[in-house]
Amino acid sequence: MTEAEQTTGTPEGADEAAGAPEGAAKGGRRIAVLLTVAVCAYLLDLGSKLLVVAKLEHHDPIEIFGTWLQLDVIRNRGAAFGIGEAMTIVFTIIASAVIVVIARIARKLYSLPWAIALGLLLGGAFGNLTDRLFRAPGGLEGGVVDFIAPQGFAVFNLADSAIVCGGFLIVILSFRGLDPDGTVHKD
Repeated sequence: MTEAEQTTGTPEGADEAAGAPEGAAKGGRRIAVLLTVAVCAYLLDLGSKLLVVAKLEHHDPIEIFGTWLQLDVIRNRGAAFGIGEAMTIVFTIIASAVIVVIARIARKLYSLPWAIALGLLLGGAFGNLTDRLFRAPGGLEGGVVDFIAPQGFAVFNLADSAIVCGGFLIVILSFRGLDPDGTVHKD
């Protein structure tokens, strides 16, 4: 951290970033990173779901590490561990709200780690939202395709993994005092 950041709590050059092309370009690069991470997470999730539905659905689970880790396709209309299956519309609304909040935060994004974390959240939210919108029974109540089945744990997918990794990264960044706008604060 520079001396300017320590005394003002703002990143060096933040005053220029408000109106200077260099600051705008830096923020634009962070948004590009966010979108790239989101698209990659989304496409990996979508591709994996299309593959497992085509090849594994209605078949016996495939053992990866014995019974410790299997591929077993289920349609989950609830949250983790199948909680709240009658609340599918609520989960759809939450995913939509997450996307809107990330879009709002992205306008003031100057932190690369935050861009990565928010990109993971965005890609994961879009992945599961796609299932809720387009998979049977459709509308806002579609079942999310889950297929990674560790023994004694919830069955999940790559979108869920992206959401958890993004959330974990946000917790770490928050504990380290780094804000999405690039400021560092010490409490």
